[in-house]
Amino acid sequence: MFTTIIIFIIILSILVFAHELGHFWTAKKLGLMPKEFGFGFPPRIGGFYKTKQGKWRWKWGGGKVDDMTGTIYSMNWLPLGGFVNLGEDDDLGGDEKVKNDPKHFKNQKPWKRGIILTAGVLMNLILAAVFFSIGYMIGLPKVIDEVSPGARVSGKNIQIIQVLDNTPAKDAGLQMGDIISSVDDQVFEDYEELSVLAASSVDKELNYKVKRGDEELNLIIIPEPIFENDNIPGIGIAIAETGLVSYPWYQAIWEGIKTTIFLTWYIIVAFAILIKNLVMGQGAGVEIAGPVGIANMTGQMAQLGFVYILQFAAILSINLAIINYLPFPALDGGRVLFLIIEKLRGRPVSEKLETFMHNLGFILLMLVVIAVTFRDIMKLWQ
Repeated sequence: MFTTIIIFIIILSILVFAHELGHFWTAKKLGLMPKEFGFGFPPRIGGFYKTKQGKWRWKWGGGKVDDMTGTIYSMNWLPLGGFVNLGEDDDLGGDEKVKNDPKHFKNQKPWKRGIILTAGVLMNLILAAVFFSIGYMIGLPKVIDEVSPGARVSGKNIQIIQVLDNTPAKDAGLQMGDIISSVDDQVFEDYEELSVLAASSVDKELNYKVKRGDEELNLIIIPEPIFENDNIPGIGIAIAETGLVSYPWYQAIWEGIKTTIFLTWYIIVAFAILIKNLVMGQGAGVEIAGPVGIANMTGQMAQLGFVYILQFAAILSINLAIINYLPFPALDGGRVLFLIIEKLRGRPVSEKLETFMHNLGFILLMLVVIAVTFRDIMKLWQ
C-alpha cells in the first residue's frame, strides 16, 4: 500500500508539474513575468530569485521578497506537482502597480492569455506522447491485431481487458490485466478457443491458472449465463491476444504521437457521451474514479510492471488535459470561455462576477471530488 501511494504521488506530481510548466514556459516566451514558479504546493520552503542588482539569492520561508526582480523559483512543502502564479486573480482595477505593468497577465490581449491558458493542456498531451514513445521503444502491452508494420511482438498472451460486475469472474477476483496461462491445464493460443471452452462448460468447475505480475493464481470458476435472454454460459470477461509491442526508436516516436491523437479523440467522445447521459438523466453509464480510485488502479498497474505504469500515466495525462479544458469555471477551459466572451463583447466580464464564478466552480468541483472519493473508499472497504 505504501509503495502504491508513493508511485501515485510521483505520477501525479509529474503530470501536474508538466501542466504548470506549460503555462510558465509559454508566459515567459510571450514576454510575461510570472510572480512565482514552484515545485510542490505552498507553504513555501524557500526559493531562488534574482535581485535588482542581478544576483541570484535564496530566501527561506514564504512572504514577500522586497529586492526581487522577475520570478521566484520556489520549493514548497506539499510535494504534489507544482504551480505558477501568473497573477490571473489580481485586482486590475484596485492595484495601480498591476494596472501599469505591461508584463502582467491581465494586461495582455485575449488571444495571448488564451494561448498561455491552453499551454498547460498541450503540455499534458505532449507528455503523454513522450510516455507512449518511450513505451514503444521498450515494449508496450497492446492488442496484437492493432500493430503497425515493422513492429516487434514478444510475450504473446491471452489477457483480460475487462471484467464485468456481478459475474463469476468478478466474484472469483479476476482483474483487468490478468494473463490466463491455462484452464484445466489446457494452454490456449487463440482466445476464441478459450471462449468456446467456457461456453461448453455450464455448471462445471474450471481451474483458471492466472498470472498477475509476479504472482501465479489458481481460481476455480463456474461458467453461467451472463446476459439476459442469452443462455450461453461464460464467466464475464473480455479477452484479447496481447503482447509487448516495440518499434525502432524513430518509428516509436511516430507511434507514440499517433496513439496520443487517437486516444485523445476516443476519450473526448467518451466524455461527450458521459455528459449527454448525465444531462438526459440516464446516469453516468461508466465508472468514474476519484483520487482514491486512481491510486488503487495505480497499484494494480504497479503489480503488472513498469511499462504498464508508463502506459497508465500517459492515459491519465490525456484525461487530465481534457478535463482541464472543459468550459467549466475554475478550470483552464472555463477561463478560456471567459476570454471568448470578452472577445465577443469587446470588453471583459466584470472581475467580481468572474471571480465569483470561478470560486463557485471550484467549490462544486471539490464537492464532486469528495463524493467520488467517498464512493471509492466505500467500494474498497466492501
